[in-house]
Amino acid sequence: MSRFSRILKVSLACISILSSGPAFAQSTMPQKTKLFVSGADGYHTYRIPSLIVTKKGTLLAFCEGRKGGRSDSGNIDMILKRSEDGGMTWSDRQIVWDDGANTCGNPCPVVDRATGTIRLLMTWNLGTDRERAIIDLKSKDTRRVFVTSSTDDGKSWTKPEDITADTKKPDWTWYATGPCTGIQLEKGPYKGRLLIPCDHIEAGTKKYYSHVIYSDDHGKTWKLGGSTPTDQVNECQVVELADGKLMLNMRNYYRAKKNRAVSTSSDGGMTWSDIYRDGALPEPRCQASFIRYSLASDDSKNRLLFSNPAHTDSRVNMTVKLSYDEGRTWPVAKTLHAGPAAYSCLAVLGDGRIACLYEAGQNSPYETITFERFSLRWLTDGKDDNAK
Repeated sequence: MSRFSRILKVSLACISILSSGPAFAQSTMPQKTKLFVSGADGYHTYRIPSLIVTKKGTLLAFCEGRKGGRSDSGNIDMILKRSEDGGMTWSDRQIVWDDGANTCGNPCPVVDRATGTIRLLMTWNLGTDRERAIIDLKSKDTRRVFVTSSTDDGKSWTKPEDITADTKKPDWTWYATGPCTGIQLEKGPYKGRLLIPCDHIEAGTKKYYSHVIYSDDHGKTWKLGGSTPTDQVNECQVVELADGKLMLNMRNYYRAKKNRAVSTSSDGGMTWSDIYRDGALPEPRCQASFIRYSLASDDSKNRLLFSNPAHTDSRVNMTVKLSYDEGRTWPVAKTLHAGPAAYSCLAVLGDGRIACLYEAGQNSPYETITFERFSLRWLTDGKDDNAK
């Protein structure tokens, strides 16, 4: 090869690298969409995001549409938007449940991978009953548990069914499903079980606990699972670990340790271990999202994802974290939104990218519910990649 040919070959290689670099960087950068904007379409505030990917790959983004204000009670509808292209475009707003002036909230969907059916668990109360009145047994009614289903990828939904009698003890007052998502177990004797993380308050003690409800018949009937052995926890998310155990990650009210609370189960959620606090997951008393990204048996690495406002006192700094050792350590962290932020929900897209639906704003966390998608490579600064 002549000297000129060698120079030309090197020059072309350099041009190729330089030209492809920015394009690659651009393709891996996060993409944001303000999916729900408070004050739009007749709703004062949108809150409590929930995001799930159906068996066909459709994205379902749920939230509460609050008509009268930001309050957790009052006239609240269950809202949905769908995306069939990985979050590039979204459908018009769809109302899943509007019960007049009453409260329909706390979305917690789960996909049955065997049937493709989506079960959406929710809670309900009279719009005139406030949380404190329900806790103090001074309300007209109580907090109730409902389920609705879709067999057409979220285009239509069945009439919500009241399952309170099967999933709530008589001496429980306040109750919440999720919020965020449930899971379907994939291992061991409970394989196929649909599991929904929940929380409740006892009438006599007024103590807060986390618990689960489950279905072993593809969502036809629901039963009450186990509760945490100690209190000062509530909103929670659950993941099935690589060894078949379950890990419950909970909002923590024990303020001597301002971190997420964690408990595990070895029997499909029927009993739970003593609670410990994870020092790597600070929180300001707020909901969080906790999901599996991949399993070593499928992908060569175990990966768990976590998102919350990573601050001990304020709802700011929406952060996504990554664990390679089943939640024992969290070596990777990336901020999505440094300003005011609150509730969130993670999902894994069909192409391996990660999506986060979260509350965020400039002056308040409740200005928007934003959809953001990004790659594993971006999250890890190029150190890990699972692109498909």
